[in-house]
Amino acid sequence: AEGPEGATMLVCDVTDENSVAALAALVLKQTGRIDLLVNNAGIGLLAGAEESSVAQVQGLFDVNLFGVVRMTNAVLPSMRQRRAGRIINIGSILGLVPAPYSAHYSAAKHAVECYSESLDHEVRTRGIRVSIVEPAYTKTQFDANLLEPDAKLDEYREVRAALGKKMKELLAGADQPGVVADVVLKVARE
Repeated sequence: AEGPEGATMLVCDVTDENSVAALAALVLKQTGRIDLLVNNAGIGLLAGAEESSVAQVQGLFDVNLFGVVRMTNAVLPSMRQRRAGRIINIGSILGLVPAPYSAHYSAAKHAVECYSESLDHEVRTRGIRVSIVEPAYTKTQFDANLLEPDAKLDEYREVRAALGKKMKELLAGADQPGVVADVVLKVARE
């Protein structure tokens, strides 16, 4: 499908190794190279730490961290071969400054931060740079796509509801997505 300014929009499931590999292969076949990867896929979870099963937390990490790893692993070989490329990972301020009721989301985003910084040290001598952009609240559909904890406890119900309401208020007054996009473009051009 055609996107803005003639961009071709492709779909990929970052939790599926085959989907990721097929996307990278298609882009390389059609263009011959991958110059830039922006890892932006993510899901949120607003819950007490004990309100999520291990399976739910694994699902969150599968998108927010392992999706980044899968996509990165898919593009690095061609970038290394060309000795050029840029990878930008979208983290979160909550990966730097964790907040209550965001333990699992913050942990995943902190892992993305550490992964990005370590990887940059590994690949910079090969002409590839890795950066992380860590926005605060941004006016998106993030709150509409929050996971509900799968092991809700009544002890956290009131606080969880109050935090959900506060998040909606913060998102209503948050930066427009273009603010983050402008930062990503600036980093991509460095």
